[in-house]
Amino acid sequence: MSERRLADLLAMWRIRAFEEKVRDLRAEGPIVGSVHLCIGQEAVPTGACDALEPHDALFATYRGHGWALARGVPAQPLFAELMGRASGVNGGRGGSAYFTAAEHGFHGENSIVGAGAPIACGAALAGRFDGSGRAAVSVFGDGAMNQGAVHEAMNFAAAFSLPVVFVCENNRYSELTPIADMVRTPRLAGRAAAYGIPGHRVDGNDAEAVRFHMRDALEVAREGGGPTLLECVTERLAGHYIGDAETYRQPGELERIRRGEPIARLREGLLADGVPAADIDAVERRARAEMDSAAAAALDAPFADPETAREHLYA
Repeated sequence: MSERRLADLLAMWRIRAFEEKVRDLRAEGPIVGSVHLCIGQEAVPTGACDALEPHDALFATYRGHGWALARGVPAQPLFAELMGRASGVNGGRGGSAYFTAAEHGFHGENSIVGAGAPIACGAALAGRFDGSGRAAVSVFGDGAMNQGAVHEAMNFAAAFSLPVVFVCENNRYSELTPIADMVRTPRLAGRAAAYGIPGHRVDGNDAEAVRFHMRDALEVAREGGGPTLLECVTERLAGHYIGDAETYRQPGELERIRRGEPIARLREGLLADGVPAADIDAVERRARAEMDSAAAAALDAPFADPETAREHLYA
């Protein structure tokens, strides 16, 4: 059991170290443009992606770096993509919010809130006809639960029993507004009942809990039972975007979140189980060293050539 949890810790530290390196590179200049970090939310992609098969299709939001890493996208070309380098996963064309890596089952981010949900339905429907047995996963935030496209996607997937898992990362803020101020009941998983599908509220700071519910949802989907909604409750330690002043935070809020965030919680659990602190600390060092090396290699790569901008526009 400790080996599984140490593997989860490494996966989460890889995401945390990547995001913190991105934050630093954004401040220093090599990364430009709008960037949304998932610091504090690492347990959701770690647990969810561990349950996926290689042929499954994952659709993330613009806060998708962690999901890409958890899906198996290598860190070096991911860093390069964010820096606009030719060695990026999309040749430097996608940047932070629009990259894709279909060869890893990561079918891209989307900066239109909730827009990945209907696309995931298309991937699931295609899987029904091409014989692949593909399941699709759509990831979105709590604010996207109020988008019409998400409602339509859930209803469509339910009506046709499509193999889709809808994952709501409820980090309590819809951009800068508390979700509790936007809905009558903040328990978003309850909305699944309106579509006649299962809905579960999951501890999004526990990778094992996310893994358990994702595996169960995927089993239902693959057996023809249709979609499931998973509301993974978590909290972000960073702003909505880099540069967010976070003036909406309550006094002492970040200190409270840090005590229960997934890496801190798992560390305490491992110590309680008798895992030596040195072994736990070595996991962080390994992840940080990997990300430092990957970022350095990406910085050495050439920039994307503007002359190639018209490539890949037409099939």
